[in-house]
Amino acid sequence: MTLQRTIKALVRRGEKHYVAECLEIAVVTQGRTLDETLDNLRAAVALHLEGEDPADFGLVSNPTILVTMELEPAGAQT
Repeated sequence: MTLQRTIKALVRRGEKHYVAECLEIAVVTQGRTLDETLDNLRAAVALHLEGEDPADFGLVSNPTILVTMELEPAGAQT
């Protein structure tokens, strides 16, 4: 089995906050700003993996987080 070097996450705008959700592991968090959301994501992933063997999740020992952001085009009607 090849271990992944990255944890993929998607950040999107929620009703009141930004929401970040990891695709490979069960981590979801939010924040009022993008910076807060990314800080919360980093902390939530660290807590999720704390005391665990990352290989059990298919990850290398020090994975990075790859973030994709979902945006609406400027002037888009919702």
